[in-house]
Amino acid sequence: MSEQHVITEVRDTTGIITLNRPKALNSLTHEMVTAIQGALDQWRDDSAIEQVVIVSSGKHFCSGGDVRQVRDGVLAGDLDRVDTFFREEYALNVDIANYPKPYIALCNGVIMGGGMGVSAHAKYMVVTEDAFASMPEMFIGYITDVGMSWLLQKLPEVPSQSLGTYLGLTGYRMTADDMLATGLASHKVATLDGVLDGIVAEGPGYLDTVALPQGDSELVSRIDDIAPVFTGSWPEIQAKLADAPEEFRAQVEELTVGASPSSLVAAAELFEANKDLDLERAIANELVLGGVVYREPDFAEGVRAVLVDKTKDADFAPQPDPEKYRKVLSS
Repeated sequence: MSEQHVITEVRDTTGIITLNRPKALNSLTHEMVTAIQGALDQWRDDSAIEQVVIVSSGKHFCSGGDVRQVRDGVLAGDLDRVDTFFREEYALNVDIANYPKPYIALCNGVIMGGGMGVSAHAKYMVVTEDAFASMPEMFIGYITDVGMSWLLQKLPEVPSQSLGTYLGLTGYRMTADDMLATGLASHKVATLDGVLDGIVAEGPGYLDTVALPQGDSELVSRIDDIAPVFTGSWPEIQAKLADAPEEFRAQVEELTVGASPSSLVAAAELFEANKDLDLERAIANELVLGGVVYREPDFAEGVRAVLVDKTKDADFAPQPDPEKYRKVLSS
């Protein structure tokens, strides 16, 4: 499976990883994670490889981890296999962030969940004008993961715990200009046509020759509303939302319709715990908390409603006390 769904090749001094599961929007299976890690391990100390590029086939970069596969494992009681998948996926995310050679992600279309994990930690994240990025885990009964509970509150151009928490809890879809304005993406391009060839020929500096200027960012325009509200526990955020400007409150309510109350509570605790940690410790918190959350009924129910039956009628548990999740996190 990994040979079909992840294609690796070397062109001159560039190692190339292609996600090749377009019918599933390149969602990451365990085998794909293993294949990507294997390529990075092989090229890490190879002096002939100067840079690594990850790209995808089809119209979309990656819609996330294959949570339908994860749900099947949970329902079958094969929790050791599920635990191993998440542990290895998160280890891959850390490895990408710390990779000693330039790692360049070329992203078009959908960049969600696990797709963010293999792109947003890159030294260079290149997005097309039609690309959008989101962490929609609240709607499948899970938490913000793949290191995004850390990175989203440490975006280079707009480092902000409240912004990161907002992005995680609402699943807001960042446009290419949002990604550029916050520093999540390094470059915006009109098309990926020819970009890989240019990088192979000239290295990462080629990206500056085809980059487009940043346009308006709706996300940045919301920051003054986001900042005073999205800190603390989810109940605290809810209380502050009640006093927020009506238009902003309505936007948040619209974005969170259908979200798991337990996921909102858990993710808020995760962002709070990770605000002063490094990536490795933050992602360890994701692994511990994730292991709690996907063992709860909301995860299987959320994946069913969103991705299996696609009825969007999840019957989620009532909102729990934040202490339920706070006690398993280190800060």
